[in-house]
Amino acid sequence: MPRKRDSRANRLLAAMPAADRARLSPHLEPERVELKQLLYDPGKHIDCVYFPRSAVVSILTTMDDGSGVEIATIGSEGMVGVPLFLGSSFMPVREFSQAQVPGEVMRMDASTFQEETSAGGALHGIVQRYVQAFFSQVSQQVACNGLHSIEERCSRWLLLTHDRVGSDEFPLTQEFLSQMLGVRRASVTVAAGMLQRAGFIRYRRGRMTVIDREGLEGSSCECYGIIRGEFDRLLG
Repeated sequence: MPRKRDSRANRLLAAMPAADRARLSPHLEPERVELKQLLYDPGKHIDCVYFPRSAVVSILTTMDDGSGVEIATIGSEGMVGVPLFLGSSFMPVREFSQAQVPGEVMRMDASTFQEETSAGGALHGIVQRYVQAFFSQVSQQVACNGLHSIEERCSRWLLLTHDRVGSDEFPLTQEFLSQMLGVRRASVTVAAGMLQRAGFIRYRRGRMTVIDREGLEGSSCECYGIIRGEFDRLLG
């Protein structure tokens, strides 16, 4: 997921042959999603899929007490609605999709997506490779959450988001980041404070700015590079 990727393009759609893109264009509707907007509710029917362009979406799982944690992040490198590709028309009962950074997505109705991906054509192959990279991200993130410090995890999350938004600045509250990482807000305050004092980021009034990209990479664990490398390997 190279940084500063064209925020107008979705990596999966851009990888399709021009003729296929032109044919599918009438079935792709631009839509803007806002911060914390729900794209899919837990256990609900999936009636469309989303290909983010400038928006970033989080997949979260919930517990009985209402707490939740992010299990994956999706930006312009991917698509939202993987269960539909795997043969299910419903979200898992504990998972929901929520906009993490507002922006534009391309919306395709479920029937068109299923028809295209069941035909074994270009979109099928591209999405198949993406799904492999997506699940590699999920498994690496599980390991990261269990083995690495909050500061390392925070850096990894900020880097992945920075890659996807195409801008050094994006909206982010500490409350939201604590939910993404599955930790107390006080822990996020400490970790973000360390990164800010080091000069890697600036956080002010719900806006995060990446100042020193190399420094932030140095403070992250190896998981960021592993996740990014797998997407680059599979999607080119």
